[in-house]
Amino acid sequence: MAHTSLNITLVQTDIHWEDKQANLQKYEQMIAGIAGKKEVVVLPEMFATGFTMNTATMAETMDGATVQWMKDISKHHRCILTGSAIIEEGGKYYNRMLWVQPDGNIGMYDKRHLFAYGDEDQHFTSGNKRLICSVKGFRICLMVCYDLRFPVWARNANDDYDVLIYVANWPERRSLAWKTLLQARAIENMSYVVGVNRVGTDAKDLTYSGDSSAFGPLGEVLWQHSGTEAVHTITLDKEHLTSTRQHLPFLNDADKFIIVD
Repeated sequence: MAHTSLNITLVQTDIHWEDKQANLQKYEQMIAGIAGKKEVVVLPEMFATGFTMNTATMAETMDGATVQWMKDISKHHRCILTGSAIIEEGGKYYNRMLWVQPDGNIGMYDKRHLFAYGDEDQHFTSGNKRLICSVKGFRICLMVCYDLRFPVWARNANDDYDVLIYVANWPERRSLAWKTLLQARAIENMSYVVGVNRVGTDAKDLTYSGDSSAFGPLGEVLWQHSGTEAVHTITLDKEHLTSTRQHLPFLNDADKFIIVD
């Protein structure tokens, strides 16, 4: 019996500040250059604009050009494309992570924890529902940047998921927290964890070191890259995850709770 595997490609890149056309053209070239089978391709948080609070100018609806671009790329390459963008809906703005499938179906996760230190809570509306997607027998939970600091929200209390994906614009000055917390989420949830961050310097003079990473269910480092742009594909093994959880059934002993707003 063949092992069930899943390719996830991490795209760590610099982001042109508030220049959607330049960014989308760049991603198009990077995605076209991915070697091997494309299955899930992960872009950073606010991949089309950078981490801007200029919602009035930068926001789009779900019928806008950025979402359409994602649908076109996903269909053309027959892969799932994910990352977050600024979406306007019902007069509110969301930092929305999109899970775009080749058939045009889209899953949506609105960032739960808004970064008040950067005034994100003054411009965006918080989400209140997790999203767990399925592909090739893997259940994948989507998270955005600051969510990483809040383990309760990501808790795999009922064996809900197999892979946890974070997309981010996480500054270099707090890179230790980024790398440490990604690894901790893998260990405590006995899950694969993938974190995709940007590099470069933005218009606010914040520098980003990337440190995009992938960890196994025991916290083992599968891949990590700092400082420069990179495109890297990791292959996840479902049987390895299952056997690890069976051999070390730590999730069975977890505290049971519900989240109340």
